[in-house]
Amino acid sequence: MKDAQPRTIYLKDYRQPDYWIDRTRLDVALYETHAIVEATLDVRLNDSQHDANKHLPALVLDGVDLELEELCLNGSVVEADGYELVPQGLSVPAPGAAFELKTRCRIEPQNNTSLEGLYKSNGMFCTQCEAEGFRKITYYLDRPDVMSVFDCRISADKSLYPVLLSNGNEQTRGDEPEGRHWVEWHDPFPKPAYLFALVAGDLQHVSDRFVTQSGREVTLQLFTEPRNIHKCDHAIDSLKRAMRWDEEVYGREYDLDIFMIVAVDHFNMGAMENKGLNIFNSSCVLASADTATDSSFQRIEAIVAHEYFHNWSGNRVTCRDWFQLSLKEGFTVFRDAEFSADMNSRSVKRIEDVSLLRTAQFAEDAGPMSHPVRPESYMEISNFYTLTIYEKGAEVVRMIHRLLGRDRFRKGSDLYFERHDGEAATVENFVAAMEEAGDIDLNQFRRWYQQAGTPELNVTDEFDSSQGLYTLQVTQSCRATPGQSEKLPLHIPLAVGLINAEGDDLLPEGTRMLELVEQTQSFSFEGLSAKPVPSLLRGFSAPIKLHYDYSDQQLAFLMANDSDGFNRWDACQQLCVRVLQRMVSAYLAEQPMQVDAVLTEAFGELLGSPVEDPAALDAMLALPSEAYLAEISSEVEVEANHAAREALANHLATVFAVRFSELYQGCQAKGPYQASAKDIATRSLKNAALGYIARSADQGIELAREQYDQADNMTDRFRALATLVHSERNGSVELADSYLDKFYNHFKNDPQVIELWLSVQASCQREGALERVQKLMEHEAFDADNPNKLRSLIGVFCSQNTTGFHNPAGYAFLADQVIALDARNPQIASRLVTPLTRYRKYPALRQQQMRSQLERIFAQQLSPDLYEVVSKSLK
Repeated sequence: MKDAQPRTIYLKDYRQPDYWIDRTRLDVALYETHAIVEATLDVRLNDSQHDANKHLPALVLDGVDLELEELCLNGSVVEADGYELVPQGLSVPAPGAAFELKTRCRIEPQNNTSLEGLYKSNGMFCTQCEAEGFRKITYYLDRPDVMSVFDCRISADKSLYPVLLSNGNEQTRGDEPEGRHWVEWHDPFPKPAYLFALVAGDLQHVSDRFVTQSGREVTLQLFTEPRNIHKCDHAIDSLKRAMRWDEEVYGREYDLDIFMIVAVDHFNMGAMENKGLNIFNSSCVLASADTATDSSFQRIEAIVAHEYFHNWSGNRVTCRDWFQLSLKEGFTVFRDAEFSADMNSRSVKRIEDVSLLRTAQFAEDAGPMSHPVRPESYMEISNFYTLTIYEKGAEVVRMIHRLLGRDRFRKGSDLYFERHDGEAATVENFVAAMEEAGDIDLNQFRRWYQQAGTPELNVTDEFDSSQGLYTLQVTQSCRATPGQSEKLPLHIPLAVGLINAEGDDLLPEGTRMLELVEQTQSFSFEGLSAKPVPSLLRGFSAPIKLHYDYSDQQLAFLMANDSDGFNRWDACQQLCVRVLQRMVSAYLAEQPMQVDAVLTEAFGELLGSPVEDPAALDAMLALPSEAYLAEISSEVEVEANHAAREALANHLATVFAVRFSELYQGCQAKGPYQASAKDIATRSLKNAALGYIARSADQGIELAREQYDQADNMTDRFRALATLVHSERNGSVELADSYLDKFYNHFKNDPQVIELWLSVQASCQREGALERVQKLMEHEAFDADNPNKLRSLIGVFCSQNTTGFHNPAGYAFLADQVIALDARNPQIASRLVTPLTRYRKYPALRQQQMRSQLERIFAQQLSPDLYEVVSKSLK
């Protein structure tokens, strides 16, 4: 038990601040050993909270790791007895209802390993202020509802830091004595402190321009280290596509004269939407055909769009408090998902998003950190940048879109932006705008924001042949979650299709949207001549688990005939899961694992048909992951899941060896590399075929070797390397090691590519996995202070390498890393510990082994970030 537990913050305790800050003027002087930050704040009493004629409350500012050198009120220096340094901040008696406060603080960015506030990354100064990093830069009201106009003057050594950037538009620049220079920036749009950004470094940039729908010209710039300047074009092109899409789909135009992106190697998150100056993790913005895979190209396009879309859904309209985090993140994830669907394959994008939701977010819903989309409390806000906030939050917005339809949803978003522009809003404000514009009652729907957990629908059906009446009966439920034992019925959109024996849709509209509002509800369909096969939850119309007693034959039928692309894939997944579960049972009973004929026949029909959509076929050939099998299991049998999945993959590879060879040959490139949706899909299908070929014949290993040697792009090269590394055929280990060395020697000076090199080895489930990871931690390529390296090696091993991680040594290894990391970077430590927190899903012995490591972690002096996760996991 800790002596001093972190404080819990509750939504019900929210109140407006005592003061507002109308204008913020920063003067940041950067040196090699420290930085001096002078902050001049125009402070005004919040007269809705206090009467200026009565006693004025003290101004209490947030501040962490700051050395206060001077404080002035209205131009006069205040002595030390005129203010109070309080825990985590500064208290100043207010001289009036409006006044100027000036502080001068000394900070040490060079020693800031938390990567929050102002820190140094590879010789570059940069900031990360969301959620509460600004308080590490200067004393401030560091909360999202305090919105201020910012001016920032930056000065530094000109030879070391020729580029000085901040939010808004550049105003002026000049030189100082001793080889220093300065630049002043002004952002005319009020923003909370979490959106402040500063960058100083020896950077190069690429420039472009974008003409808005009203005819304004905007300068676009992407800054990076000189060695990466050739990797910027894809991000700039993605940005221009996102800007045009946001104008066409949402009517949102960019508002500053310049939009800047900076690539940073050391970054806790993927990217940050700071107003006009987005800071990106290098892995999320830099790409070239030689160094980035197709998935990286698509990921970069999506993340660039996401951060740009925040300019309106997050910046112009921000969130009132951190409980409303999904107001900006859920809405913006929905927007970037729609953008990606329009740029690529809509059905495959939906499959990717739902796969993540089912595997990881559903697991989060069922775990100790389960929380609603709008949480009721938290200890450390950094722990709530979760899949529930982002992905489930996006699904909640998607359901509103389904209920309103495209046109009414657009009216709702227009009303929301118009009504709350320049304000800090709430989830309630967003839903109210949709409700008003859509002329719909969303009162019950609001429970999606309030209730944690994954709802489940049980569906049964009846057919009355004498009346031609088909009836679906749907019952909804949701299991208890921490702090919420009782659940109320939700408003759930359930998209349904009915298919006849010939594979045709029976409903005139194809898909009908049913609205479930009761705990149990019946829906009838008239005029049918025979009982149809129901296609339920088309397009995954709600983030729920659906239970319907399909036969294997019905799933195979849907897999072949459903007009909904997502449901065709889902039927394939469900059929594979059933077969895998039977194989797991056989493994545990020490019986031979056999593959049901219906699945083999279904794959035969799938592979025997002409390839009309390579992206869809590629998605259907991907078997359910071990992580998904674990999530849907009441008790996870690690070795059995792995053995069953390997056996099924090997079976399909052997039975359809000829067809996979034909696919591989038929998908060969017919021109130079392009990161187009069509070419990406074709390459992905080719490499899926390669993976199957390598399972059934030594020829596959030779094909992988040849593909690596002849590849003109990282996708083909890396997929060939992964095929070699993961193969267990005779002689493949030595060949894989030689190609790993070859890969490393060629790309060792490129950090983003080396992250791939680390991850492919971390995920390899051959014997000795932990020892390989420990050895890689001593390699020159590994940097224990770089979040990307930690995620690529330790994160991948503990979350994806099931057989390697799940043993006492693996559990102790993760605990050791988390304990050591917590002192340097609490955010990353609290995220890496997640695999141990899922211990209740495993058999008794493994539960005890995993829990004991959590207890060992808990016995340390922990950061608030890690304390919250571990303490909740042990309850």
